[in-house]
Amino acid sequence: MAIPANDLGIDFKVFASDENDSAAQVAKYVIGDYTSAADVLAFAKGCDVITFEHELVPERVVVALEQAGVRVYPKSNSFTYSQDKLAMRKKIEEIGLPNPKWSHYEGGAVEIKFPLIAKSPSGGYDGRGVWVVNSANELADLYKNTGVLLLEEKINFDFEISVMVARSPHNQAAAWPPTATIQSDGICTMTITPAPKLKENLAKEVASAALKIAQAIDLVGVLAVEMFIEGDKFYINELALRPHNSGHWSIEGSITSQFEQHLRAILDLPLGATTLTNKFAVMGNVLGGEKSDMYRPYLHLMARTPGLKFHQYGKEVRPGRKIGHVTLCGENLLELQSEIEHAIDYMNGAIDE
Repeated sequence: MAIPANDLGIDFKVFASDENDSAAQVAKYVIGDYTSAADVLAFAKGCDVITFEHELVPERVVVALEQAGVRVYPKSNSFTYSQDKLAMRKKIEEIGLPNPKWSHYEGGAVEIKFPLIAKSPSGGYDGRGVWVVNSANELADLYKNTGVLLLEEKINFDFEISVMVARSPHNQAAAWPPTATIQSDGICTMTITPAPKLKENLAKEVASAALKIAQAIDLVGVLAVEMFIEGDKFYINELALRPHNSGHWSIEGSITSQFEQHLRAILDLPLGATTLTNKFAVMGNVLGGEKSDMYRPYLHLMARTPGLKFHQYGKEVRPGRKIGHVTLCGENLLELQSEIEHAIDYMNGAIDE
């Protein structure tokens, strides 16, 4: 968000845990503990509007800001649906959108067929806090170690998508075209926009559903609605109330990126156009691997594919961690996918030619 904030002349300041945090490397920053209401309130005194970029901020901190009269978006009554998966399931059911079969588990009998999916109600992402459970004995053992669980039927979906939407305080809303998300071990490795296998009528239906959710939870900002597609049906998987990895393609692939749109929404400015700049936008996540020096990979990749756009996050490199992404936009989807796969494999150190 720092880059579009700078372009718009917005004074942008980061509350960081450490001076080495990614955002602290590119913006003015204050060091503090985001789990401390006192620290965050002290920071907020110098701000007109507060927002956040992950789900781990305790809800009590958001509530403390609101009680102190600070404008903070998303609001606490919205934010709960990205922090509490049980609350999210209840809300989706309440507004009449399709959930997988689900139940709140605190031990005892289970009506959902095995194998099923068990989730921690809070704190899990990128495959963490999610388990495939094959039997009642496995579930009992998991429950002993974790406590309360959300149980869901295991959907034999055809593919996964994400629908990014934005909404402002005066109820202007906008949606980007649905994005196909390709997963490996619970981590998104690639996105394709628009989702190529999604039928046109279903694309309209899922976009409408995402906008309905934004309205129902009183969203202010950007929201990612993750969904499963099974034939002509869709199921809501999870919500993320923030700019999201599945929307990173929008920096080059949309007239208005999710990051600029989030700023427009929380400042109650008119929202920007979400039209694609090309027929397709393909984004690949760069995961931590053997290579850390990117100069030689850049020499190869920039010469091979001049249209590639690179984004490094300034994070410590760890195996499996998202440390950056690359995007390529154009007309030929197979070529775009091939070049993105080559780029991320080369940057990860999986190939060297």
